Amino acid sequence: MRKYFYGWYIKCQSEEQTLAVIIAYHLSKEGKSASVQVITDDEAFNFDYPFSDWYGDEKAFSFRVGENSLDESGMTIHLSQDGNEIEGKLKFGRFTPLSYDIMGPFKAIPFLQCRHSVKSMFHTVDGSVTVNGKQFDFINAKGYIEGDRGVSFPKVYSWTHTFFDEGSLMLSVADIPFGAFHFTGVIGVVYVNGVEHRIATYHGAKAVSIENSKVVVRQKDKILTAKLIERRAYALKAPESGNMTRTIRESASCKACYRFQTKKRETICSFETDRASFEYEYPD
Repeated sequence: MRKYFYGWYIKCQSEEQTLAVIIAYHLSKEGKSASVQVITDDEAFNFDYPFSDWYGDEKAFSFRVGENSLDESGMTIHLSQDGNEIEGKLKFGRFTPLSYDIMGPFKAIPFLQCRHSVKSMFHTVDGSVTVNGKQFDFINAKGYIEGDRGVSFPKVYSWTHTFFDEGSLMLSVADIPFGAFHFTGVIGVVYVNGVEHRIATYHGAKAVSIENSKVVVRQKDKILTAKLIERRAYALKAPESGNMTRTIRESASCKACYRFQTKKRETICSFETDRASFEYEYPD
């Protein structure tokens, strides 16, 4: 059987609360399955489904796993397994897509281990979700949606996303197997004051430092730094050869700092936040 995974990460954040939902399906030698994962500021949950409960139409951006649905208008959640009850309904505002695919020319390469996509850098979120009796209320809150597909997550990688007063930022740095070779790939966007700043390997970006939970990326005259300051990490399942057997740890809402500047020290944005989302899967 073909080894493959496909999923979407839907992040919703108010001033006080964070809720992220991951819907996915997986194909491996063990068979076919689907799942919904939920991560909040304080905990994470996994719900397993048979593959027959999955429906997806990527062109229309319409997906369903059991009684859970996602499209551009919003998301309906109804999860009940192992004593956990999560349900609610969220309405999305107009999406902010990128000007072109985040993978750039790498989109055309057929054998990449993992492909990333960004559906919306920012949109409004309204509605409420109850997680085991705890209410998550979103009133003109912020939303972000990205996707992944392929065979496995990278062996080592760092990923982060955060909102800030002027916009939205995402950065992924990962070990990329490419035939007999490996290289460190970079994709990222700093969307600030309505302007999209693209940071990517195909534009000459390089990771100049990855250590101590800090990533520094340089692209021509621009430098982007992302540093995880204080983890609040919870376990999530991730794909390995199509099967959800790997455990990663994500901080859906944690303390981190960011700086985006030119070599001449002109600062485009610089801030610290306690509401960043961060995965740092490099050895410390």
